[in-house]
Amino acid sequence: MLEKSNQKKPRNEMSMFVIVKREFVRDPGAMFALVILAIALLFIIIAPFFVDREYMLTVNPRRLNQPPSSTHWLGTEGAGRDVFSLLAVGAGNSLAVALAVTVLSNFIGISLGLITGYFGGRFDNIMMRIVDFIATLPTLVMIIAILAVVPGFSLFRFIAVMTFFSWVGTLRLIRANSLQEKELEYIQASKTVGTPHLKIVIKELLPNISSLIIVNLTLSAAANVGIETGLTFLGFGFPFDHPSLGSLIASASTIVVMQHRWWIWMPAAIFVLVLMFSINAVGKTLERATDARLRRG
Repeated sequence: MLEKSNQKKPRNEMSMFVIVKREFVRDPGAMFALVILAIALLFIIIAPFFVDREYMLTVNPRRLNQPPSSTHWLGTEGAGRDVFSLLAVGAGNSLAVALAVTVLSNFIGISLGLITGYFGGRFDNIMMRIVDFIATLPTLVMIIAILAVVPGFSLFRFIAVMTFFSWVGTLRLIRANSLQEKELEYIQASKTVGTPHLKIVIKELLPNISSLIIVNLTLSAAANVGIETGLTFLGFGFPFDHPSLGSLIASASTIVVMQHRWWIWMPAAIFVLVLMFSINAVGKTLERATDARLRRG
């Protein structure tokens, strides 16, 4: 019996790979988004190794607002810094913050959502009152207020503040689905035979809402890229010496730059749009693949 189970395991893993591959092949838009996302990630990972950070941050009055050329592929901005170098490093900074907030907020929201949804009781009532209170707060205004009160820039504080206001929606989503799932027969049967609650939650409840978690992760990642960009655009994110997509887009705050110096802000704006579109499209395709895998058992 042990040999048979060992033989079946690779086949199940391959079947999941085949299902994911099939979903991407069936949807040309998803395949295109996957390729674009892969190219964007490769750019974010590889491009910074070819950037001289000291040269990138050096203010040079002799090369202010120069258009794209063979020397500066995307031109220079108002301080004479190379836009391509700023984009290469800034995209990595923005994505790193977005991924950190996404992982932390979803870990908190999924963990608390499973606990409150499955066990209920007094802890559920207390948590939902806390969630209701945080949900009534104007999220963006509160984040700006907290970041404005504390002087100086701290990456840890920036991520922590964004995370604090980001887990509430995930908790509500996971809790609502956990409440539905725990009443189904497979959960009740496991309880009847005496399966430990932790094992039921991790091995039975969690896999059956995995497609929902995948979609929430991808949507959260795309949304957090937009939030970070917006906060930096408003002046509450990365400072001048820490480039990001938001700081490049913020250069378009004047009419002159917006109309006549498009090379400063347009590449970053396009990069944000492409990144958010591709992440969403890939996430939707993974959701369909996960649902198909669950239907096959």
